[in-house]
Amino acid sequence: MTPAGNPFKAALKAGTPQIGLWLSMASPYMAEVSATAGFDWLLIDGEHSPNDLQSTLAALQAIAPYPSHPIVRVVEGSEHLIKQVLDIGAQTILVPMVDTAAQAAHMVAATRYPPQGVRGVGSAIARASRWNARTDYLAVANDETCLLVQAESTTALANLAAICAVDGVDGVFIGPADLAASLGHRGNASHPEVLAAIEGAIKTITASGKAAGILTGDATQARHYLALGCTFVAVGVDVLVYANAARALAKDMSPQG
Repeated sequence: MTPAGNPFKAALKAGTPQIGLWLSMASPYMAEVSATAGFDWLLIDGEHSPNDLQSTLAALQAIAPYPSHPIVRVVEGSEHLIKQVLDIGAQTILVPMVDTAAQAAHMVAATRYPPQGVRGVGSAIARASRWNARTDYLAVANDETCLLVQAESTTALANLAAICAVDGVDGVFIGPADLAASLGHRGNASHPEVLAAIEGAIKTITASGKAAGILTGDATQARHYLALGCTFVAVGVDVLVYANAARALAKDMSPQG
């Protein structure tokens, strides 16, 4: 079980770079294997991977004994979905497709108990409070929750400064694939226009005092984004790490290899 406090949120506030891995296999076994690798954080993907609430819970339980901090990306910015994910013990939430400051403010409200927000109170029967063993949970939950929102469209970039200004947003994650599509370069996140937009977004986010994040499978690019000021950077996706290694092994051992 995640200890009291949120070390990932504290690291972002301190500006300490956090290196992560994307978990897309929807397998608690692979989540636990990944938790032994030494990453600062692991992203349990509920948007583009076949995770549901039960498998997300299983992944959280698998990661819990290890130092890696679990982050859950919900499938969409629904306060009902967010409530469930928080109740099963996620402290840090990543919300995709946040295009406006109003959307960001809605997500802040969804992650906070009243009067600061609209999260329903059911902590007595929730893993998040250790089923009431954490007697201070309701008093500290709002402060321990970390909200990350994704900016991944031209609309989001136009509103980026306003999104960053929303109190309660702890970090903004740039989605390269969707941003590339929005800019007219679907499937080409390395297009110069996309790269320029990403660098501009990082500067806007960091200038606001919020944490900037991104995913890239290129180690050189990851170091470049860290140098630009990104605080949380994912450097790979579990399913692609496995697929690429398996294909390379098969090719190496084939007669034609």
